[in-house]
Amino acid sequence: MAQEIERKFLVKGDFKEIAFKATRITQGYLNSSPERTVRVRIKGDKGYMTVKGMGNGSGLSRFEWEKEIPVEDVKAMLELAEPGVIDKVRYLVKNTDGVHTWEVDEFHGDNEGLIVAEVELGDENETFDKPEWLGEEVTGDIRYYNSMLMKNPYKNWK
Repeated sequence: MAQEIERKFLVKGDFKEIAFKATRITQGYLNSSPERTVRVRIKGDKGYMTVKGMGNGSGLSRFEWEKEIPVEDVKAMLELAEPGVIDKVRYLVKNTDGVHTWEVDEFHGDNEGLIVAEVELGDENETFDKPEWLGEEVTGDIRYYNSMLMKNPYKNWK
């Protein structure tokens, strides 16, 4: 079992010109309870099922288990998913420190206009360079969890 440690930020500047990969992601939730989320996802041409636990007090760390499954199975399970589908493009951007890679999600559909960047860390105190296109840190703010964006999309925040 794995522990996911990540920091999350809003994006305020242009990053696309330095991205080395872009992948479309469609995902739905079979369970979106904050204590445990179960999602199915089509990422490019692959399917995945992921289980995540509740975040720790800082919001930096939580349990995560992921398994690749056939895309046909994901499509079938999306029919059973809770209402609301997350549609986004994930861009990968190498960090200037040469160690980390940013995952930058540009949301579409009901979350159009929201762009969030995440960096995965080895431990909660690990340091990393912050590119100039990063904005406010939103680590631990559950409004920015995909499972919450499905329930209360960005379009409703204004």
